[in-house]
Amino acid sequence: MTAVSAALAMGLAACGGTSSTPSGESGSSGQPAAGAKNAFNAALTGVFNPSTKKGGTLKLANSGDWDSLDPADTYYNYSWNFIRLYGRSLTFFPGKPGVEGAKPVPDLAAELGKPSDDLKTWTYTLRDGLKYEDGSPILAKDVAYAVARAYDKVTFPNGPTYLNEMLDWPKDYQGPYKSKGADYSSAVEATDDKTVVFHLKEPYSGFDNIVQMSPTIPVPEAKDTGAKYKEHVVSSGPYMFEKNEIGKGFTLVRNPHWSEAIDPNRPALPDRYEVSTNVNADDMDNRILSGDLHVALEGSGVGTAALSKVLTDPALKERADNVTQQRLWYTSINPTVKPFDKLDCRVAVQYAMDKTAYVAAYGGPTGGEIATNLVPPTIPGFKKIDLYPSPEGKGDVAKAKEALTKCGQPNGFATSVSYRAERPKEKAVAEALKESLARVGITVEIKPYAQKDYFSSFAGKPSFVVKENLGLVVNGWGSDWPDGYGFLQQITDSRVIRDGGGSSNTSVRIPEVDKLLDQARLEQDVTKREALYAQIDEKVMQESVILPGIWAKALLVRGQGLTNVLVSDGQQMYDYVALGVQ
Repeated sequence: MTAVSAALAMGLAACGGTSSTPSGESGSSGQPAAGAKNAFNAALTGVFNPSTKKGGTLKLANSGDWDSLDPADTYYNYSWNFIRLYGRSLTFFPGKPGVEGAKPVPDLAAELGKPSDDLKTWTYTLRDGLKYEDGSPILAKDVAYAVARAYDKVTFPNGPTYLNEMLDWPKDYQGPYKSKGADYSSAVEATDDKTVVFHLKEPYSGFDNIVQMSPTIPVPEAKDTGAKYKEHVVSSGPYMFEKNEIGKGFTLVRNPHWSEAIDPNRPALPDRYEVSTNVNADDMDNRILSGDLHVALEGSGVGTAALSKVLTDPALKERADNVTQQRLWYTSINPTVKPFDKLDCRVAVQYAMDKTAYVAAYGGPTGGEIATNLVPPTIPGFKKIDLYPSPEGKGDVAKAKEALTKCGQPNGFATSVSYRAERPKEKAVAEALKESLARVGITVEIKPYAQKDYFSSFAGKPSFVVKENLGLVVNGWGSDWPDGYGFLQQITDSRVIRDGGGSSNTSVRIPEVDKLLDQARLEQDVTKREALYAQIDEKVMQESVILPGIWAKALLVRGQGLTNVLVSDGQQMYDYVALGVQ
């Protein structure tokens, strides 16, 4: 324990680090080429070890399993980062460092969307010559169909819901399987082979951010196999599936019908991607440090065991990047689970939690800083809100006990906490919650569930939450794009909560927040819009349905032999489309 603490202290002192923008081709030794010297934080402000050389096999691993490889059914940040290798959406966050990597550019579309004067109709024209992996043409109707199938949240519970809520869908529409043959052109339509038109219920100026998400990746209706489509997604990108063993991993190889001439966004450097899933997190870290793996897919940083090695070994530390993320690690406090239906019982958790343990669970200062509200400081318009002061971050036991008395539970009560079983950091959070809350008489049973189905079948399914007494759900969220709406909507809008599961919002059911989100979406004045996001944040904290843990950082380690390593505001981890390998 002492060694780890010392390592964490070193990490804090070095967080300023150095940055470089080296140049030069990669060598063949597995080490950076001359002029591309390893340095701590070298990939934060520039491209580390840039190269145009094609070839090689890039090896990646995931400590759990994918929620889904289907573009309609995936919502992990790492998955959206990776899916761009085998799927092209209408727009794209480019592989550029910093803020430039969060500005949408055309992808399948030849140019950004053309809005109507009232911002309720958006038109996209596809590039010429687009083809799937079998050589058949990619058509506008395939994009419209992909959006329509993603509407079905029973078949595809995990995907984002922005298009479901924004578009003018027919009454009682349930997607192309259950509403077979229904005309959904009131929401999205292909007016010819190259033109896709979206019809919004309300104006929205940022729609180019929405269509960079995976539901606009085209799906040919004739090849759609419904829930089984994840077993072989038809590629529209530079890589296609060679094999896919659900639960074990998959391999991508080059798509012979992808054309670099009509894809300005993807360098497509490696010949092959080998992805392993359900790999023990500590083993994965060790394999990256030793050179057996290139990338840990989740992008959440090395675990505590590896952290002490990295921060105390100069040769390892110079391969690391301490990335500040637009992400909050937090715990949902579910008001549907008694006695959390009483506000003061929820407030008791806010005061009882020792948040220094939250920081420790994520590796100390390299993993983040104590959060007092939802929106991270890196989101434009950030406002610090601190309704539940905690001396030195260790909690306020006296105030927690006062709150328990007010809610009629002076001696405490019993509840449960869930976390994703493959994530040691979340397990450490659950254990810290149990220890912290025990100080005020709240006993906590810890319940792990699989990452793959965490939201679709367990923590994100309202009936399961009540049945299993999941008063607390260890959670995390990163912005879908860098503004308040892109961060807040999917975790605070009660309308995204579905009986069938799949929602990232498990605990926020506040009508006033829903109204403020609608108001913010329509507000054209940036200052006024950002003020509305601060109101939403404060209202959620007043209702105490989310316990903020830490605003996240992640200590990532560059695998040996990687080229074109960069971190963008669009991905907030290594950009997987940009990477090459020697």
